[in-house]
Amino acid sequence: MQQFQCYIDGRFEEGQARFESVDPATGLSWAEMPESRVADVDRAVTAAHDALYGDGPWPKMTATQRGKLLYKLADLVAANAPRLAEIETRDTGKIIRETSSQIAYVADYYRYYAGLADKIEGAHLPIDKPDMEVWLRREPVGVVAAIVPWNSQLFLAAVKIGPALAAGCTLVVKASEDGPGPLLEFARLVDEAGFPAGVVNILTGFGATCGTALTAHPKVAHIAFTGGAETARHIVRSSAENLASTSLELGGKSPLLVFADADLESAANAQIAGIFAATGQSCVAASRLIVERSVKDRFLDILKTKAEAIRIGSPLDIGTEVGPLATRRQRQHIETLVAASLDAGARLVTGGSAPDGDGYFYRPTILDCDDTSSPSLQKEFFGPVLSVVSFTTEAEALALANDTLYGLASGIFTQNLTRAHRLMKSLHAGVVWVNTYRAVSPIAAFGGSGLSGDGREGGLAAALGYTRTKTVWLRTSDDPIPDPFVMR
Repeated sequence: MQQFQCYIDGRFEEGQARFESVDPATGLSWAEMPESRVADVDRAVTAAHDALYGDGPWPKMTATQRGKLLYKLADLVAANAPRLAEIETRDTGKIIRETSSQIAYVADYYRYYAGLADKIEGAHLPIDKPDMEVWLRREPVGVVAAIVPWNSQLFLAAVKIGPALAAGCTLVVKASEDGPGPLLEFARLVDEAGFPAGVVNILTGFGATCGTALTAHPKVAHIAFTGGAETARHIVRSSAENLASTSLELGGKSPLLVFADADLESAANAQIAGIFAATGQSCVAASRLIVERSVKDRFLDILKTKAEAIRIGSPLDIGTEVGPLATRRQRQHIETLVAASLDAGARLVTGGSAPDGDGYFYRPTILDCDDTSSPSLQKEFFGPVLSVVSFTTEAEALALANDTLYGLASGIFTQNLTRAHRLMKSLHAGVVWVNTYRAVSPIAAFGGSGLSGDGREGGLAAALGYTRTKTVWLRTSDDPIPDPFVMR
């Protein structure tokens, strides 16, 4: 089996214990991973703290020099994308055709933040006192604990590591214990790029012995987390120990609204991409289709035909379109939720079962949930299951779309421009795609509200989120300070 190491203070280490990682396509162990525990976490955070506040090279670098290191890292990611993609596919089951293209694009995120590093500006204030000059400085918030899930982990790490380094922070990155291989391999590129020891530390481990210690560590200033709402609640409770700020990018029950005037073929392709790409294991999965009643049956026929034509197979095969779920427990969760939805009155359009053979596969599934209170409309599957409801009026469509505790992403398909503008303002979602879906860019901010979390990743907003404002006052008068008992 392949052997991976954690990366702490510029050195590769075994961790206090080791555990096996499972290939989701076969259900068999394929690699050994280092398990970091409390002592490892403490050394990693201390290394990050010393790298930021000690006498090392990182705090002495100019912003332009930090940007050059990020450019070098971007080039290394691009050059090593095939290797990283193969490891991610092997460790998580995500199909190779997506990991290959996504990781190649991850390099652009590092390039974007490399260019942004020396463009994070302060300000001079036109203060209301004639003998004062006042400036605002943006300084790194401190040591960042970045906690990344197994799905799209190199992308989800880049939207934390890139802006944090551009802002001058140092990091401890915790990869998910489910499929940490790609991030542990990525650590070798960080080392090769020449970042000073302690600036980026990458480890993995389990919640009780690694995650809790990291998020509650007194030297952690900010926690950037992507994952589920329940884990986020634990993180927020842990942050009460160090009063660290948090940015939380959580899950969703994202709606895709299809109106009768839409290009149904294009909308169907977007819906397939939104729910069946990445085997549905995406925080922005368009898991709720809200379709105008007059075209519902025709649209469902198109979707059913496309869903049943999807090629399920080995994620390492470039022709595969849907691979396995990442873990056995994830498939069990989906099976339980589908069964409960059918019991509640949902109608199975297609799918609804696992194919024969090894691995954690599950067929693309469509549930017609009209006139039901199906749990599939409220609970996140994180798998290839679509729930469908219909509407008659625009107001009804909007009410259905906003009937959720989540608020991450949404999609609208219509040729009516004024309708699109009305809806994009009224949808409770941090991202609205109009006549497209699942498009991302390092230039565009991303994030949600409610159970989908808070904060933004991507764009200038993310980099500013890793800074703290310092106000500097300079008195320009040579006269003695007047009455000391009166506030100026």
